[in-house]
Amino acid sequence: MKKLLNTSFAYAIAGLTAGVYYRELTRFVGYTGASQLSVVHTHLLALGMMMFLIVLLLEKNFELSQSKKFKTFYRLYNGGLILTVMMFLLRGTLQVFQTELSSGLSASLSGIAGIGHVLIAGGVVYLFITLKDRIK
Repeated sequence: MKKLLNTSFAYAIAGLTAGVYYRELTRFVGYTGASQLSVVHTHLLALGMMMFLIVLLLEKNFELSQSKKFKTFYRLYNGGLILTVMMFLLRGTLQVFQTELSSGLSASLSGIAGIGHVLIAGGVVYLFITLKDRIK
């Protein structure tokens, strides 16, 4: 349970830091347009901090970590969220600095972020499989 609390806390710190990074970078550069940086803060707080607080409550009630499938959920979900957020940070920073991207590089960044989203979805599926396993 401590691992889940620490994971949630780490995402909270990262989410708050991402919010400061977004605000200060755009203010420093004088950028007023839309960028991917605006979604990093909310992704980290909602999909990171809040999700793992919910999983912590589920762990307390159903001892999810006793299932062998829980580790797969944890790795898939965290890996997907970190990958997605890293691509958002990269693309958003490039947008703020108004860096022109080739269509291939732009598609690559979107594709990698998409893979991250697929991993997150796989993690959610494994969370439900774990829950089903523990509720039996």
